[in-house]
Amino acid sequence: MAVVIDNLKGAIRPRHPEKQANPETPLLRKPEWLRVRAPGSAGYNATRDIVKAHGLVTVCEEAACPNIGECWSKSHATMMIMGEVCTRACAFCNVATGKPKALDPTEPARVGDAVAKMGLKHVVITSVDRDDLADGGAGHFAAVVRAIRSAAPGTTIEILTPDFLRKPVEAAFEVIDAKPDVFNHNLETVPRLYLSIRPGARYYHSLRLLERVKERDPTQFTKSGVMVGLGETKEEVMQVMDDMRSAGVDFITIGQYLQPTRKHAPIDRFVHPDEFRAYEEIARAKGFLMVAASPLTRSSHHAGEDFARLQAARTARDAAA
Repeated sequence: MAVVIDNLKGAIRPRHPEKQANPETPLLRKPEWLRVRAPGSAGYNATRDIVKAHGLVTVCEEAACPNIGECWSKSHATMMIMGEVCTRACAFCNVATGKPKALDPTEPARVGDAVAKMGLKHVVITSVDRDDLADGGAGHFAAVVRAIRSAAPGTTIEILTPDFLRKPVEAAFEVIDAKPDVFNHNLETVPRLYLSIRPGARYYHSLRLLERVKERDPTQFTKSGVMVGLGETKEEVMQVMDDMRSAGVDFITIGQYLQPTRKHAPIDRFVHPDEFRAYEEIARAKGFLMVAASPLTRSSHHAGEDFARLQAARTARDAAA
């Protein structure tokens, strides 16, 4: 079981201070289809060493992703910028909550250098929420994209952004105008569950952000994801699919929610792989260019391979038009 405290510099402090008063809920035993091997391959260790040498933070570690062993063994790591402390307190997330430090102006160059040294063909960059900043960190996000373009011009870039809620619309425009290859922002769950699962966010604001990407730069691929197993219904998930398609989203990911600790939102149920296959068929019928739906699907899992398929799907669609 994951713990809810960090032992930092000898002082014990809560990792999730806002969750300390929450009642503890049982951690359900994972079914066979959700079990993965513990990491430890030579490729995993090499990726870990590069990440540590450059002082980088990865969402793979901070969010306790179950796919870290597979991805790091292939030199795939999702880098998390703007620190490892988030200003939000989403009920599903294992990233630490609190008051973040000031932005590090050297971070964009360090990320670009790491991407070049790892020889990545495709990189995913995400971040914590930075509600404390006037632009939500948009300028820093754009600087990281530009630094990667400079250091590794052959690398395609996928970003997984915050929602820039209550920030000037120009903040989102600055990130869009940096021209990542894929602009990802996750809706995470169905509208009915936002108050309990994603209380600091607003469903229709997030949907509008994805729509704005297509309005400002129709050439950018857009991507969004939802978790299942939180108490949503099949009909609600299908409505989210329709909302995404109305916003022009190209790529949807659907994965099983996994409870990080007893203090986090409880799992309602483990969704069977057959249901994920059904979701995939429905999403493809609704017109998504790409669909990834499985218990272990995460936003950046197989991102490089999926990007190549996404490009091919758009080429085939345009040729048939």
